[in-house]
Amino acid sequence: MDKQSDTINALNQMLQGEYMAVDVFNIFISMTQEETVKKIFQEVQDNHRQNILILAKHIQELGGQPHENLGLKGTMAEIKINMQLGSKSEASKLIEKAIEGETKGINMSEKLVRGNLDDPSRDLAGEILHRDRQSLDQLRILLH
Repeated sequence: MDKQSDTINALNQMLQGEYMAVDVFNIFISMTQEETVKKIFQEVQDNHRQNILILAKHIQELGGQPHENLGLKGTMAEIKINMQLGSKSEASKLIEKAIEGETKGINMSEKLVRGNLDDPSRDLAGEILHRDRQSLDQLRILLH
């Protein structure tokens, strides 16, 4: 693979993580009755949706095709979360799961950024990571 293909592949992996986050937050939002928690979950989800738009556009500008479905890995993650949480869960449990998921997503993205990205793509990924870290901070505040 050449550098461009490596970059597109890494960005598509980030894109898949963002799609997974949007879907998981759909689950979290449907499981909480607390309006404050629901509102923060929706804001975090909106950040992930914005990240999807930015990543997909950048991948296209690089001449690649954005992978816009979750795939088997994402589907399995959704099933696992549904099984762990049941139909309704207490807000603190949902917040903890959201924090856990955001942290895993950030860690995976950080590994991708250290890999084979060109400079503009690395900068873009850094901006996305910054937004994801801000979302993580919003979630942590909910626990206090």
